[in-house]
Amino acid sequence: MNNHRSNGKIDPDNFGEAFLNESPKSIYDQCISDFKNIIPLDQFEKMVHGYNQGVEQYKLEHISHLGEHRHYLWRDQSGKKALSVYFDSADLIHRLVVHEYKTFPKTDATLSEVSYTMPVKNDWLVFWGGANEFINYHYAYPSQRYAYDLLIMEKGKTHKGTPMKNENYHAFNKDIIAPAGGRVVKVLNNIPDNVPGEMNEKQPAGNYIILQHAKKEYSLLAHLKENSIKVDKGDIVQAGDVIAKSGNSGNSSEAHIHFQVMDAPKIHKCKSIPIRFNDQSSPVQGDVVTRTSNDTTKRFDPDALGPEGSPLVPEFVTRIFK
Repeated sequence: MNNHRSNGKIDPDNFGEAFLNESPKSIYDQCISDFKNIIPLDQFEKMVHGYNQGVEQYKLEHISHLGEHRHYLWRDQSGKKALSVYFDSADLIHRLVVHEYKTFPKTDATLSEVSYTMPVKNDWLVFWGGANEFINYHYAYPSQRYAYDLLIMEKGKTHKGTPMKNENYHAFNKDIIAPAGGRVVKVLNNIPDNVPGEMNEKQPAGNYIILQHAKKEYSLLAHLKENSIKVDKGDIVQAGDVIAKSGNSGNSSEAHIHFQVMDAPKIHKCKSIPIRFNDQSSPVQGDVVTRTSNDTTKRFDPDALGPEGSPLVPEFVTRIFK
C-alpha cells in the first residue's frame, strides 16, 4: 500500500503502517521543530525500532477533530501498545506519544447511581474525556479518571481576536447548570480568572462548586468565573438550574469547564465514577455535547441525603492541553 501523498508526507490515516514498516526518518521529518528539539533523530529511530518489537500491526481506534488539530489513536494486535499522534491541517506532527495502553475494566463498567446531563446549555466540545489516558489525560489518576474538560470551538478556534483576553474565548462567561439535582456542599467563588496562557497552580481548581446527589455520589464543576457562583453551601438545586458562569480560574490555561462525578467530596481521597448520562450516551474526546433532558427525571429530594454534613475539599489538579 502507498503510505504517502504526492507531496511525500505520510497520510495520517496510514501513520500506523508507516510507523511499523517505514524508516523512522520519514516520520521525524514530518514533526514540527519543537518536537525535534526534544529528541534527536538517532534516539527517535531507536525508540521506534524498540517499540515495534513484537508488533504485527497497528489498528486505528479513534480520530478526534479538535479545531486546528486531529488526534489519531492506534493500538497493536495485542491491545497493549498505543500510538497517539496530533496532526495539524498541513499534516505536520505536533505531538507523538507511544505508551502502554492501560485500562481499568472493573471501574470502567461501574456507572453512577444518578443520571446526569452535561452542565452546559449549548454545544461544547469534549477536549478530554473517555476511558483511556490518550483521549482523557485524567484517566491515569483514580480521583479524576472519568472527568471531562469541555470548551467551545467555533470555526476551528476556541477564541476570536487576540488570545490574551478571556472575553474573546467562546467558552468564557457562559451559563453553567446543575448536572443533576442535589445539595451544595462546597463553594469557592473569589479566585481571579487567569490571563490566558497563565495558570494558578496554588489554587488548582479555581472557583468551583461541589454538589451532593446521593449518599456517596458528588459532582465537581471547576474553573468557574470569579464571583459568578449563584448558590451557597446548603442550597438545594434541581437539574438544569443555572448555578454559575464558566471561567478561567485555577490551573487552567484558557476558559473551559471541568466536570466529574466522584464517591466523596474529599477530592484527593475520592474515586472518580463513570457518569451515567440521561440520554444513554458515552461522550469521548472530539464529541460535541450539550444539555440533555429526561422527562422521567424525578425532582431531587434532599431528605434522601440525611442531615447536611461539612465535607472538606483539598487541592484539585487539572490542566488543558494547548
